[in-house]
Amino acid sequence: MASFFRRNKPEDSPQQPRRGFTAEELAAAFPSTSREAPAPARDDPALPAGAPETSPSPAPSPDAGTATVAEAPAPAADRAAIEAPAAPAPAPASDAGSAVVPRHVTSTTPAATTPATTPATAAPAASASVAGAVPAVDAPLPGAAMAATVPPAPVPSVDPSRTASPDAFIAAMASRPLPAPAAPGAGGWRERLRGTGFARSLGNVFSRNPRLDDDLLDEIETALLTADVGVTASTALVEGMRKRMKAREFADANALLAALRRELVAMLQPVARPLEIDAGAKPFVILTVGVNGVGKTTTIGKLAHRYKSAGHSLMLAAGDTFRAAAVAQLQAWGDRNDVQVIAQGQEADPAAVAFDALQAARARGTDVLIADTAGRLHTQQGLMAELGKIRRVLAKVDAAAPHEVLMVVDGTTGQNAISQLRQFHAAVNVTGLVVTKLDGTAKGGVVFALAREFGIPIRYAGIGERPEDLRVFDAQAFVDALLPASLGNEGTATQ
Repeated sequence: MASFFRRNKPEDSPQQPRRGFTAEELAAAFPSTSREAPAPARDDPALPAGAPETSPSPAPSPDAGTATVAEAPAPAADRAAIEAPAAPAPAPASDAGSAVVPRHVTSTTPAATTPATTPATAAPAASASVAGAVPAVDAPLPGAAMAATVPPAPVPSVDPSRTASPDAFIAAMASRPLPAPAAPGAGGWRERLRGTGFARSLGNVFSRNPRLDDDLLDEIETALLTADVGVTASTALVEGMRKRMKAREFADANALLAALRRELVAMLQPVARPLEIDAGAKPFVILTVGVNGVGKTTTIGKLAHRYKSAGHSLMLAAGDTFRAAAVAQLQAWGDRNDVQVIAQGQEADPAAVAFDALQAARARGTDVLIADTAGRLHTQQGLMAELGKIRRVLAKVDAAAPHEVLMVVDGTTGQNAISQLRQFHAAVNVTGLVVTKLDGTAKGGVVFALAREFGIPIRYAGIGERPEDLRVFDAQAFVDALLPASLGNEGTATQ
């Protein structure tokens, strides 16, 4: 029994230390008593008389000088609106440290309010202490700051008249001013050709005072072969100089340089014949031919500028109906030089275009008619036969037409130009040459090869991009531009 009572006897629980209640706990447990007799030790103000009762909440940390702060405070404008109906009269400004913060303002769920779009009004002075403890809420920018915002840049308007059309392309090309003419005494042959590989290779041979021996002649021969003068022409020239050196005709290398200059000029002098316009032809018909990409249309535009400046009336025939934009390009050159262009559009019969242009030129008494043709490879027999057809159609209107068959040769093609000229000459009987792009090639020696092989006159040479850079071929000026004026010195420019 004793064990039974001992087993059911409540065990003495360990002594628990008694804990005193704080003023906050007492106020929360007895709200009515709190209203009648607030705890004197609390710095926090009592709940206003009209405030509803709230459930007890965990006691905040007992910081004497800190007001109760909401976890997610509402904007200043909303807080002022909430406090307005129930808040007591604001305390004096001097008692800002004991500002009253009603408990019903404190909320664990932030209110879903929309921020004001206008600057918020100032809160009552009673909430001044809260402003120092609560983080500042981002307020809208003042009106002056918002007004200072830079407006977006206006989008430029698009002129519908400036659309990518053939007429607009022609008008733009025609309105573009012509390049300024070269100043007198500037832009001569030497200035344009001294940077080419041909001129540099020959200049390097004589840039020092070389010895007059076989090694010097070998260097000269290498420079000529590298510039595509041709094996036959180079060998004949060097062997002739070697025999004269053995015969002691040259006192030194300077005498050899002078002899080389005379030999090169003598090779080109027979073909340096400018084109003369027959005033009695009315019109004088020039048919331009050549392979693709040699610059036929550009050459025609430069010729138009030259003849127009010389006082000739002019007409152009857009016979290149195969290449895209070829007609528009020629029309642009015509508008730039104030020259009429006869055209029939893309894929028209080039012989028909030439026929119509010749009839129109005869009816108007035009001095010069220049007919363009499509570029073609010399190996395409069908297209080469088309050139013969154009020539026969022109002869039906004028038995002497064309008066000049001008073949445009690219100076950068080298020895390939010889085979091209051979085929074109057999098809249409070429009577004159225009060698272009001589200012940007190391193959300029092909001029000597063409002169020796065919003897066809070289009418013009292209040494630049401007209209004035299509020069009448001058053998003396061309050779002087390739060779230095003396040993170790390039000398002055030859115009």
